[in-house]
Amino acid sequence: MEAIVKTDFNFPGQTGHYVGKVRDVYSIGNDYLVMVVSDRISAFDVVLPKGVPFKGQVLNQIAAKFLDATTDILPNWKIAVPDPMVTVGHKCEPFKVEMVIRGYLSGHAWRDYKAGKRTICGVEMPEGMVENQKFPQPIITPTTKAAEGHDEDISKEEIIAQGIVSKEDYEQLEAYTRAIFQRGTEIAAKMGLILVDTKYEFGKKDGQIYLMDEIHTPDSSRYFYAEGYEERLAAGEKQKQLSKEFVREWLMANGFQGQEGQQVPEMTEEIVSGITERYVELYENIVGEKFEKAEGNDILARIEKNVTECLASL
Repeated sequence: MEAIVKTDFNFPGQTGHYVGKVRDVYSIGNDYLVMVVSDRISAFDVVLPKGVPFKGQVLNQIAAKFLDATTDILPNWKIAVPDPMVTVGHKCEPFKVEMVIRGYLSGHAWRDYKAGKRTICGVEMPEGMVENQKFPQPIITPTTKAAEGHDEDISKEEIIAQGIVSKEDYEQLEAYTRAIFQRGTEIAAKMGLILVDTKYEFGKKDGQIYLMDEIHTPDSSRYFYAEGYEERLAAGEKQKQLSKEFVREWLMANGFQGQEGQQVPEMTEEIVSGITERYVELYENIVGEKFEKAEGNDILARIEKNVTECLASL
C-alpha cells in the first residue's frame, strides 16, 4: 500500500496551497478550505523520510468524529469528509493563539515544574505535585505563534494587553476550550482513557467563532490508559501513553533526536508497517470502532475525484 507523502492538486476554484508538516491545505476562494491529511510523519520537528500508510486516514477520521461530537458546544469548520483522508470546510480568519489545556501535570508543564517554576502562562500551579498528577481544575496555557515559527507561552493578560485577541473574544475562547475538553474527557473515559492535555485552534467567519483544524487526535493530544493510572502514579512509574510517543522512543533508541549531524535511522518496511499498526490501534482505542482501511490502487486519483465532486455540490 502506498503512503501519500506529497500532493499537488489543482482543484476547481483553487486560490492557494499551503504545505504543513503533515497537512496539505488548499484554499478555494475566500470561503472554503480542503485539508488533505497526508501520511507524512514528523517527530522532533523533522518530517521523517518515509510516510506511514493509513496514518492520514486515521487522523482525519478521529478528528471528524470529535468535531461531530462537539457541534452542540460551538460550530466548527468541517462541512464534509468527501474522502477518508480529506476534510472540506469553512475558511476562517484564525486567532493568533493556540489554546492549550492541561488536566494533568505532564510534558512541558512538568519540565517547568521540575525546574522550580510554579506559574505557567500566568497560571499558578499548586505546591507538592508529582509528574502526571491531576490538577484540581484543568489549566489553560495558551501559546502564540512566534515570528520564527515555534510556539511561545503567553499569559491571558499579555494576549489581551497586546491586542492579540480582544478580552471579550478571549473569554469566549476560554469557555469553549473548557467545554470541549470536558466533552473529550467524558468520551475518553468511556474508552478507558484519560485525556491528559490537548490544544485547540479557533477562527472567525462572519463574526462567528468556529473551532478549526483537528481535535483530540494523537498528534494534538496526550492520552493515558485509565487502568493502572493510580497505581503507576503512587509508585512514581511512567504512565502508559496512547500517543505517537512510541515513534520518538524508536528514534531516540537509534540515536536520533533531531539535532544537527544526526541521521534518521533506516525505516525498513517492517518498521513502517509496525507504525501503521500502532496508528490503527490508536484509532480503535480512541474511537471504539474497528478501523476500515480505505483501499485503492490510485489514492491521489480517488482524492481528486471525491473532492471535485464535493466542491461542485457546495
